[in-house]
Formats: sequence, structure tokens, C-alpha cells
Amino acid sequence: MPELLVGPLLRWVSESEATVWVETDAACEVEVLGHVSPTFHVEGHHYAIVAIGGLSAGTSYPYQVSLDGTVRWPIPDSGFPASVIRTLDPSETVRLVFGSCRLSVPHEPPFTTDRLIDRQGRGPDALAAYARRLIDSPGAPWPQVLMLTGDQVYADDVPEATREFIAQRRDTSRPPHESVADFLEYTHLYRISWSEPLTRWLFSTVSTSMIFDDHDVIDDWNISAEWVADMRREAWWDDRIVGAFMSYWIYQHLGNLSVTELAADPVLRAVREAVDGGPILRRFAFMADRETAGSRWAYRRDLGSARLVVVDSRAARVLQDGQREMIDEAEWRWVEENVTGDVDHLVIASSLPVLLVPGMHHVQAWSERVAAGAWGGVAARLAERVRRGFDLEHWAAFGTSFERLFQLISEIGAGRSGRAPSSIVFVSGDVHHGYLARVAFRRRTGVRSAVYQAVSSPLRNPLGKGERMGQRIIASRLGGALTRLLARSAGVPSPIVRWKRLEGLVFDNQIATLELHGRNALLRAERSVPSDAPERAALETIWERRLAPAPADAASMTVDSDGRPAAEVDPKAGAVR
Repeated sequence: MPELLVGPLLRWVSESEATVWVETDAACEVEVLGHVSPTFHVEGHHYAIVAIGGLSAGTSYPYQVSLDGTVRWPIPDSGFPASVIRTLDPSETVRLVFGSCRLSVPHEPPFTTDRLIDRQGRGPDALAAYARRLIDSPGAPWPQVLMLTGDQVYADDVPEATREFIAQRRDTSRPPHESVADFLEYTHLYRISWSEPLTRWLFSTVSTSMIFDDHDVIDDWNISAEWVADMRREAWWDDRIVGAFMSYWIYQHLGNLSVTELAADPVLRAVREAVDGGPILRRFAFMADRETAGSRWAYRRDLGSARLVVVDSRAARVLQDGQREMIDEAEWRWVEENVTGDVDHLVIASSLPVLLVPGMHHVQAWSERVAAGAWGGVAARLAERVRRGFDLEHWAAFGTSFERLFQLISEIGAGRSGRAPSSIVFVSGDVHHGYLARVAFRRRTGVRSAVYQAVSSPLRNPLGKGERMGQRIIASRLGGALTRLLARSAGVPSPIVRWKRLEGLVFDNQIATLELHGRNALLRAERSVPSDAPERAALETIWERRLAPAPADAASMTVDSDGRPAAEVDPKAGAVR
């Protein structure tokens, strides 16, 4: 009899439709709420994504998963509440929970210990703590979306069980050592990372959206053209990147698609029709690495009067022929079609923060200019080493794309692309600390939307003491001033916008919630804290801010992105006078 290996994962949910994803140990028919889908086969592994239609808005549907007619979910006597599909109600408050960077390590000492106390410690898991809250408070408001903004799995820092699996099948003294090498090892990594009981239950009952970051593939993925060339010279790289894209397409990407998009997807159709979809996915994955055309990982979800647009800031990069763009031209056209007004709130998810602390922004902009030859060939080679050594790969290190993005945001915020949203919020992860920053535009732009960068990272993978100290130094006023001079010395122009950090830096394991209702927006950040039992971590509020309508104290924003005196900010428009 077939069994569930991974899942179920509740993925896309709208007012009338939903999808549920599973991995099984054999070919079978998967049934959810009377909707049936056969599994598809990829190199000895079996998967299904069940499309469910005909649902009523604002309604809860407890569900079971049956394999060939036998109920396999929920697990008997699990102690967890029923898994429920909750369809969207356009009149309700939208709650978007987000976080990133989650290592899969045990929920017991020493792993639950603070990293500053024990080097093995990774602290209490914020995602598990959030799941525990939902279980313990069944009447509490439920999130419509859990947005995971990258590093859902760590291919270069795998769980102990995956290390043992790898050691049984190859020599780990040779590259890529104990990192994931291919598709088979990725399947094991996902299975271990997503099978912890609290996480498994949470994923079964909260609609989850995802986008990759570097560690889903490899540290510093696509940081520069030189990095790409170096990796492609490695004998093991093709198996790694093909396995990464194959597994991402199966485990993460399919669930990001709507029911309509799934039905129209040519790759899914071909895989479903094949006896073994492995060769099809291998060709697709190889081409996804070699060229961006033909593979789009970005997507959009409409949530009542709010819109979530998820941008690919990793695989769509242009790193050739002297060009350096965060996303290619085809992706830009898609972004411009979907990042628009006529919504109350526009949420843009990018795994990499668009706005860093000013000091780090200047360093990254400097590195791009110097690595491109602003100080000559010797300095360019040194800058490339610095870029890789310090992960200088965010939007600030793609200056043309940074400017183009904020030109688009200013058009939307000024109401030149439909009615201006009340708020435009970038939600991101990656940097292993959390913060909130508010953006100021010059008055002549006419921007009326309140624009913010919100970062929540990590869910469970905190920085060490030295790394925290370095971040604090570069985030200081002195750090901002010195790095600004450094950037100017390389010919970097002033940023197109100004911004001020309102909250943070917070280095704890954390999770954030964005609440949207009408024209109002509120953001809450919470850290995970230990309790009497290590497996029952709790959450406590770090800070809570009203984002929209624009706060009355917005006029107090009187510093620019370098910490120097700046023009006053209009509290209603978020514009610089």
C-alpha cells in the first residue's frame, strides 16, 4: 500500500481553489476533498499536486489525503488538529507571515541553545514556535499566507541524517564533500527538512508560498560572471545545479502556481505524460541554469485588495558581456505588468533585501564599480575576492537594476500606474538579521504611497558574535559616513531614494506578520524564546509598527540614507520636501 513520504503541503489558495502537494513512496492516485490526481514519476520518486476547485469563499474545509482510496493523512493519534483549507475572504484582514533561512537541526540541546553560548546552538526555531502558537490558540486569527523568502533548505549545511545518507553513497573527502551533489541527495534533504512533526502539520494547514535563495542551491549562487565561470569548471557542478533546479521545481515551484497556471504549464504536462519525467526535467533544469529565457520563477498572488508579487533575484540575473542586471529583460517586462497600482497594498517579496543598512549599501555599490574596473585591473581582481568573501550580491551591487526598480515604484506610488497603493512593502530575508526601513522620495516625484523595506531573518540560523559586531559597525552613523566616502571615490552616484531604519537590527531567530485591512497596514516582528521544554519554544513581540496610513510621526524622518541631515519627509506622502 502506498504511503506518504513528504507532505501534504497546502500551497495555492484563492477564494474558490486550492492545491495540495505530496510525495509518496509508490505510484498511486491521490485524493483530497473528492478531487483526484495520479502521481507523476521522476527517477524513482512519486509526486502529485492535487487541484481543488468549486470551493466557497471564506470557508474552512477540513481535509484528508487518501492514496488509492486509503486515508494516509491525518496520521492517527498524532495529537495535532485537523488540517484545514481556508479559502480567502476578500472582506477579511490579510495576514501575511514571512521569514527565511531555516536550518534543519534537532529541537533539543545543544541545538536549542543560544549560539553565543554554544557553537552548536541555533536557538529555538521561530517557525516551530509559530506552529505551536496556532495549535495552542485555535481561536486566534489565522494567516492567509506563509511566505518563505529563501533558504528553505541548506544544500551546503545538511542535516545529520542527510550527511549519513551522502556518506553511504559516495566519498565525501572529494568535492562537493558533505554538501548535496545531485537530485537524489536533494530529495533526501527535502524529506528530512520538512518531516519534523510541527513543521509538517504547519505546512499542511497554512497556505505556503516560496522562493529560492542561494543556500537552496549553493552559497553565493550567481554572485558574478567570474563565479559562474569558476563553478562551471568544477566537475561536480552540473549534477549539483541540475539537481537543485529539478528539486526546486518539484518541491517548491509547482505549489507557487495557481490552478489555471498548473493546467497550462508545458513542463508539468510533459512530465505527467512521461513514464519517467526525469529526462524532461534534467533538460529543463540544465537550460534554466545556462539561460534565463524560458524559465520564470517569479509569480503573483492576489489577496483581496492586496497583491503579493514574488521576484526572482537569483536565477534571472544577467552576468555576461559586460552586463550586470538583477533580472533579465523578459523578467522586467513581467515585473512591470504585475507590479502595478489599483490595489490597496502592494507587497513585493525578494529573497534579497532591496534596501540594506546604508553602510552595507555603499560597500556593495562600491564593489560593483571597482570589480568592473573603476580602479584598474589589479583592484578589480581584489574587489571580486572581496565581493565573494563578504557576500556583496544584493540589489545595491546591481546598481542599474536598483535604480530601475525604484523608478517603477515611484511611478506606482505616484498613481501613474493605476490608483496609488496605501503601502508598498518589500519583504525579504537572507541577511540573518531583521529590520524595518522607510523610504523617502523627492517631492517632485509625487509619491503618495508609504514605502518600506521589511526584513525577517533568520527563522533558525543566527549569526555568530563576530558577524553581529560587524553588522552593527557598518550600520552605525560612522560606518555609513565612511562607506559613503568609499563609494563616492569609485564614482558611485547618490542612491535614487533615501531611507531611514526605523527598527532593528535584530539578530534573534524571528518571524514577521504583515496585516492588511482596507487602506491600513501593520507590521509585527517576533522572536522565538525558549520555554521549559526545548520543543515548545514561544514567540514574543520585538516591535510593532503601523505602516499605513502614513504614521503621524513620519515628519520626524530627517536623516538621509547616510545618516546626514536630510529634507523633512511629508507625513502624508512619504516624499522629501
